[in-house]
Amino acid sequence: MTTLVVVGDELVAGHGDGRCLGWTGRVAARTLPALPGARFYALGAADEDSVGLSQRGMAEARIRFGSETRNRLVLAPGPHDVDAGISTARSRLNLANVLDAALGAEVQTFVVGPPPSIDADRNRRIAELNAGFADVALRRGITYVDTFAPLREHEAWHRDLASTGSGLPSQEGYGLLAWLVLHRGWFDWLGVPDPLA
Repeated sequence: MTTLVVVGDELVAGHGDGRCLGWTGRVAARTLPALPGARFYALGAADEDSVGLSQRGMAEARIRFGSETRNRLVLAPGPHDVDAGISTARSRLNLANVLDAALGAEVQTFVVGPPPSIDADRNRRIAELNAGFADVALRRGITYVDTFAPLREHEAWHRDLASTGSGLPSQEGYGLLAWLVLHRGWFDWLGVPDPLA
């Protein structure tokens, strides 16, 4: 049996999704046929920056990991370091700390990067944050899903964010995030075939 713990901001919890699935629920639904009985835990904290993620990432996961399961950790650092004024160097260190803790515990890890907003100035700062997070993950041989670059100019993503008025995606936006996760190494990381491929 596999236990997957997903830790991140409000996007992990699916805030704004009328179906209450978010990207995590959509990925779980696609994954379960290939991993029957797998347990998914979506642990989202609204507006969480990399400081919070670093402090609770492995602590939250350990509570849910089973002694007789294959334990997997998915980290989804959002863009909130930009709003909190945290430097990219500090953001990188925060992510590195939680990834190194996972590696030390021999927990296989997967990282989903922050998506773009509809604000061009904020996106310039998120682009730098995203590049920093990607570098930290890739230096450790950990799969990193860049959601920023594919969605930065994506018409449906921008339309979806604009329609909610909250800065959060709704069903269409979460579907795009789930598609990126599923098609950027997810099943390879799990070691199972995509049941719909």
